[in-house]
Amino acid sequence: MNQPDDPVSLTELLDRLRSGTDGQAQVSVGDVLNTVGERSFGPVVLIAGVITVAPLIGDIPGVPTLLGLMVLLTLGQLVCQRHSIWIPSKLARRNIEREKLAKGLDWMAKPARFLDRWTRQRLLWLVRGPGQYVIATLCMAVAAAMPLMEVIPFSANGAGIALMAFGLAIVARDGLLALVAILATVGTTWFVLDNLPW
Repeated sequence: MNQPDDPVSLTELLDRLRSGTDGQAQVSVGDVLNTVGERSFGPVVLIAGVITVAPLIGDIPGVPTLLGLMVLLTLGQLVCQRHSIWIPSKLARRNIEREKLAKGLDWMAKPARFLDRWTRQRLLWLVRGPGQYVIATLCMAVAAAMPLMEVIPFSANGAGIALMAFGLAIVARDGLLALVAILATVGTTWFVLDNLPW
């Protein structure tokens, strides 16, 4: 799931996304994918989680759904054992203002440094081999539920936290963080089900 030139920390990923989109008025899904790498399944999940959680970006109607679709397409290809990520051109052209993206990335800088101090390689069986396919399946389940979460206040943030934790676990090869992500997924699922208008 990781490639040799992938970022190895959340801080490095944010820096790469910031520098890779510098000077643009609008940032498209395709720009994000090109910045993190077309073979970088883990970083794509991580950045989808970061953007969903970040203020000013994740609150834009349609953004969680868009990111959920990107995660579904990305990890669906991983499960099918593709070695690079392909997304439809219509999705690749969807964009947000670069100024809002930059503010969201700036907001994430301090939490990113905190998280990076606590992540390290451990419980590798959870993020390699069969374990990575279990993680991919869980991420896809979260992503598939994101359109529904747009009508339940704050639930999309829980999905973003889960995706961010899963993505960072993959990037940092931290199986313990993957367990935390599973707990976040269970908590978000309970919250969504409890708030559905039955």
